[in-house]
Amino acid sequence: MKVLVTGTAGFIGFSLARKLLARGDEVIGIDNVNDYYDVNIKYARLAILKKEPGFTDIRLDLQDQAGINKVFAEHKPERVVNLAAQAGVRHSLEHPHTYVDTNISGFLSILEACRHYGTEHLVYASSASVYGANTTLPFSVDHNVDHPISLYAASKKCNELMAHTYSHLFGIPTTGLRFFTAYGPWGRPDMALFIFARKIIAGEPIDVYNYGKHRRGFTYIDDIVEGVIRTLDKPATPDPNWSGADPHPATSNAPYRVYNIGSNTLVELSDYIELLEKCLGKKAERNLLPMQPGDIPDAYANVDALMQDVGYAPTTPVEVGVARFVEWYRDYYKI
Repeated sequence: MKVLVTGTAGFIGFSLARKLLARGDEVIGIDNVNDYYDVNIKYARLAILKKEPGFTDIRLDLQDQAGINKVFAEHKPERVVNLAAQAGVRHSLEHPHTYVDTNISGFLSILEACRHYGTEHLVYASSASVYGANTTLPFSVDHNVDHPISLYAASKKCNELMAHTYSHLFGIPTTGLRFFTAYGPWGRPDMALFIFARKIIAGEPIDVYNYGKHRRGFTYIDDIVEGVIRTLDKPATPDPNWSGADPHPATSNAPYRVYNIGSNTLVELSDYIELLEKCLGKKAERNLLPMQPGDIPDAYANVDALMQDVGYAPTTPVEVGVARFVEWYRDYYKI
């Protein structure tokens, strides 16, 4: 297939593009390479992708509707995966306009291009953060997600609503994927595992919020990518059992789906840190702090719908994933 992937300089976008190229797909990659975190790792990811003959690298902001339309007109992608976004729950507290510009206005550009250029299937990144104030675990696509507790989460919920509108009005098959705490080689330097590894190696104290009591369904990057590809290969279709009298929140009488992609095993943050310490062979000095605004204490996924529809659920144990990350980290930074 010819697949357009936005966010190819990012962690998940890069990893997805590599897998698509490896199986013989052509990938048109869009990224603006912003400086939200160290651009050097972004360029290192892109350097790997550029070695592949099936990869096209494009610098572009999603808000540039004319530029997006030009890419669609020239390359005619059959399917689209929108992973480009302004990430970070805490960052959204200080820079709210960025989230509206990129995550909402930028997503609208993609939806409009899919509408006018006959896209077969749009897959887009949502987030586990949409579950917000919900405390029923594991988080399920059956649950209500109308109570976000950060603007980042609200922007992702907005993406799901926008996608449904375009699926309903224009028949565009759309699938939203709620990612749960992705980690692994080539990860984001602003994420906890990366920050902890750097500081532990340097002998610096690490900030541990909620006193290490956070629990997450940490999801290894290969499991995330496999879930994305399986859903990409199965365009959303209308749910024949959907009823407006009792509307299911994750399906529709339009070609619309939402899935969780995450580990269904809870791991406490303090245990996650202990695994990292073991792999690094060095203990951390922990600065225990209260929970940050916008954070949720626990998050892990019910992936029954994903399993039922595409026959897949994440399987990589956190012990294996953290070890692979540390091996990559030492190699990449020559430590």
